[in-house]
Amino acid sequence: MELFATTSFEISRLITQNYSTSFSMATRMFGREVREAIYSIYGFVRLADEIVDSFHGFDKKNLLQKFESDYYEACRENISTNPVLYAFQLTVKKYGISDLYVQAFLQSMKFDLEKSSYGSKSEMNEYIYGSADVVGLMCLRVFCNGNEKLFKELEIPAMKLGSAFQKVNFLRDLKNDIESLGRNYFPEIGDNMLNENIKQKIITEIESDFSIARQGITKLPGRSKFAVLIAYYYYKRLLEKIKLTPAGTILETRVRVSNIRKLALLLKATFVYKLRLV
Repeated sequence: MELFATTSFEISRLITQNYSTSFSMATRMFGREVREAIYSIYGFVRLADEIVDSFHGFDKKNLLQKFESDYYEACRENISTNPVLYAFQLTVKKYGISDLYVQAFLQSMKFDLEKSSYGSKSEMNEYIYGSADVVGLMCLRVFCNGNEKLFKELEIPAMKLGSAFQKVNFLRDLKNDIESLGRNYFPEIGDNMLNENIKQKIITEIESDFSIARQGITKLPGRSKFAVLIAYYYYKRLLEKIKLTPAGTILETRVRVSNIRKLALLLKATFVYKLRLV
């Protein structure tokens, strides 16, 4: 079983590496034990997300239901022939990750199969809580490793960071979400139209989320502070690029951060972390 467990975590690592170079880069900065746990969380949420976003021409609802059923069977039996589910359930049990987080996440994935737009802030926030905030809380459980006092202290900043990341993703992927998936997560963007005033309002909200999240990053233990700081710098830079991009252009193209810039941000995070400036 040890070889199968190692292989299962390795498969989750490969999924992380192939689907998100920036997240993979940040995750490599953790120690081995934490790194494997974070890979397993990403592998689980990415596989569910791919079912609802990419498995076109198949019965997505049935596939997602089977994915959920197989996960809970893995939890009951302590085994699964699906390496991603096997690795994730090991992490859930080791770090005491609440099933409420898993259920909230799966509910947001179901929303992606049922809803094409969000008519109010409360609806959007419910989706973001399940699709992003609880993922941040899962990771925080790993970082805190049983330290309940620290977890409670960092709970809100972790959620705010998840919200900020997700909203930046929504802006970055606006064209694809609208044209390919038929979705619009922002209630402010009626009839799929984005103008400068609406864009600035959304960005101001994201900047507020980042400000609260930044306070929490300073209190993260060990190398988790370094890894999260890298992701924070990357998304902050992505938001800056979006801020400088005309609203009409955001609807026509996907804003990106170049690999050279990502390397520069990695060096910046290394400098700040090593000199204990965070």
